[in-house]
Amino acid sequence: MTTPTQHAEQLSTTTLLRFATAGSVDDGKSTLVGRLLHDSKSVLTDQLEAVEHASRSRGQEAPDLALLTDGLRAEREQGITIDVAYRYFATPRRRFILADTPGHVQYTRNMVTGASTAELAVVLVDARNGVVEQTRRHAAVAALLRVPHVVLAVNKMDLVDYAEPVFAGIAEEFTAYAASLGVPEITTIPISALAGDNVVEPSSHMDWYGGPTVLEHLETVPVSHDLTACHARFPVQYVIRPQTAEHPDYRGYAGQIAAGAFRVGEAVTVLPSGRTSTVTAIDALGESVDIAWAPQSVTIRLADDIDISRGDLIAPADDAPPVTRDVEATVCHVADQALTVGQRVLLKHTTRTVKAIVKDIPSRLTLDDLSQHPAPGRLVANDIGRVVVRTAEPLALDAYADSRRTGSFLLIDPADGTTLTAGMAGASFAAVAEAAATDDAEWNF
Repeated sequence: MTTPTQHAEQLSTTTLLRFATAGSVDDGKSTLVGRLLHDSKSVLTDQLEAVEHASRSRGQEAPDLALLTDGLRAEREQGITIDVAYRYFATPRRRFILADTPGHVQYTRNMVTGASTAELAVVLVDARNGVVEQTRRHAAVAALLRVPHVVLAVNKMDLVDYAEPVFAGIAEEFTAYAASLGVPEITTIPISALAGDNVVEPSSHMDWYGGPTVLEHLETVPVSHDLTACHARFPVQYVIRPQTAEHPDYRGYAGQIAAGAFRVGEAVTVLPSGRTSTVTAIDALGESVDIAWAPQSVTIRLADDIDISRGDLIAPADDAPPVTRDVEATVCHVADQALTVGQRVLLKHTTRTVKAIVKDIPSRLTLDDLSQHPAPGRLVANDIGRVVVRTAEPLALDAYADSRRTGSFLLIDPADGTTLTAGMAGASFAAVAEAAATDDAEWNF
């Protein structure tokens, strides 16, 4: 029997995978998540007893595993997922952070939240319905957010007599569509979340399928957390000036390294001012270190007294991002109120928030054929489109294709602080998809 100490040591040596589930309404996302948790022995006894009690009160003989994730009262009453439910579980091979996202069209914006930090997306399809518009929408969102691994789980195979031709047809259609979006890796798995086929244990009903189960794929898919290979970026969060007798001249710039690594003696540029200096010291957890890397929280000290404040970005002098006031980006609109040309907003990028105005909305994406609907004039909730934003102050902004962390931003309503839009700076969706289709390299950043 594994002791608590051995279990802790085991977890410390396993890798972490962040993944999200998505799909259309009633495709069985929450049931799949519940089955994963139940069959991998990641459900506490009192949780399972509560689910069994709730299921009996609704007249169900077997426990409804979807209730393990659908925690809101409205979700239980309607039998749908409304908000993103995060679950944490682990196996001997890997740790997981799971985001169960809604299937309704009006909650597509919730998927953006759940998938924004995901390294893998599980898109569910009902074997009886095949690929529908919401399936395409979720695949497009995963591609826009550059989720490097996509799994198509064809669910409810028990309701189509576990027929291989049904699975093959759906897999072929989805794979072609996802490939046109530029998704670098697509894995297709036939499952029955309700019966447990190919979720944790291999199915005895589909001997024609020789691939991994969902959990086996989640445990073995390659995951790279090497942010040190990315462009080094350090958004300043706070300026530390003790001005005490012990530290009369101490001036440090505190924050979390967004990507890459910084070294003592390295020449750096402070943006947006463009002033240059040299790293003289790096303080981490109260001690001086020679090197620090993402995602460590550190304090960096520089050789020169430069006017630096919250929102400034420190980057290597020979690898600094461009500074601009004109931001072109692909966005997913998440607010109920529309985004219109001429609208005044706040743009939040890393630790910096500046005033801005929406100069243009050149196009809106049509998901059926990936065409661009020109000049829509506005974006409404769940729309994906292109925007051009003019900021009052310059920003040091990477392309999202280069960095998910410093290439993303939010547009915020200055009146009440409501988040309006999630943005991804740089090339258009079509350009990104075209480039990915001709590039064998994986998305790894």
